[in-house]
Amino acid sequence: MAYTTINKHTDHFNTKLWTGTGANLSVTGVGHRPDFTWIKNRANTDDHNLFDVLRGFSTDALLRSNTSGAATDTTEGIKSFDSDGFSLGTNGSSNGNGQGMVSWNWKAGGGQGSSNTDGSINTTYTSVNTTAGFSISKYTGTGSNATVGHGLGVVPKVVLIKNISQANNWAMYHVSIGNTKSIQIDTNGAPATSAAYWNNTTPTSSVFTISTGADINTSGDTYIAYCFAEKTGYSQFGSVQGNGVADGPFIYTGFAPSFVLYRRNGTGDMYFVDNKRPGYNDNDKRLYTDTNQAEETYDLINLYSNGFKLTNSTHAYTNDAGSTYFYLAFGQSIVGSNNIPTTGR
Repeated sequence: MAYTTINKHTDHFNTKLWTGTGANLSVTGVGHRPDFTWIKNRANTDDHNLFDVLRGFSTDALLRSNTSGAATDTTEGIKSFDSDGFSLGTNGSSNGNGQGMVSWNWKAGGGQGSSNTDGSINTTYTSVNTTAGFSISKYTGTGSNATVGHGLGVVPKVVLIKNISQANNWAMYHVSIGNTKSIQIDTNGAPATSAAYWNNTTPTSSVFTISTGADINTSGDTYIAYCFAEKTGYSQFGSVQGNGVADGPFIYTGFAPSFVLYRRNGTGDMYFVDNKRPGYNDNDKRLYTDTNQAEETYDLINLYSNGFKLTNSTHAYTNDAGSTYFYLAFGQSIVGSNNIPTTGR
């Protein structure tokens, strides 16, 4: 099996649960200083709260995956990223008193980084974690076909972009969907086919291509881009064919997934599954990127030491016979000698 460069996945990604207080709170136990944190109040119909180090913690600090709205100002969401987590203010969406919260946390470059000049658009900042294959870039649109540097040094398989200046849909490139389509994670509509997103061009080891669509490149608007590349023993981004039965297809990853985000290539919600929220593998706690609804109990997938399996046969959005589903999986690295991932228990 191929070697991995990641001995401990929590150095780069981790799911964290806590109970909100409604007062200033330090959340620890993440395992690293995050640069991108995605928060959902599990108990209430509050919006998703997305924060990153490039946008900071006041002006344009808050994005929501379940709406197309522009970034908004806040000083009571995340107040700082800390060495083992983050500090929260009093915003109920991220720190509701007595309410169960979840966050998914990624490490980029440990700060804002610097301008990347590889593309025709120079980024304002690009923060890069080449070890884990994750970068964040902030850029200003031109309204013309362009390229933007991501800094990963390898080809990203997922690119997620949001216009933070105004209300436009989220745009996701996924290698399994291809460069002619874009997924809007804030809706459950089918992927949109248009050259106005990626100019029908696959990302390279240095840049991703954007066309003239408002979701990704309006002149003068500011955008944030999250780019992900696969890393053996830690992350995998692919697709699977549903079979419509409870004993669904098994997806081999070569590591123990601790987080899976997946969606039908068609109409359908995008689902989160992780190994920290109680009930996983029997009664998964379902959350969606495109709605603000509270957590539901619903069997979706089972997580194993070397991959995951679709288990639901009664919902078209989860395991429909003949439908294709794409996914993002991040792993719980189990490393043996010579940094070789081991998959047995």
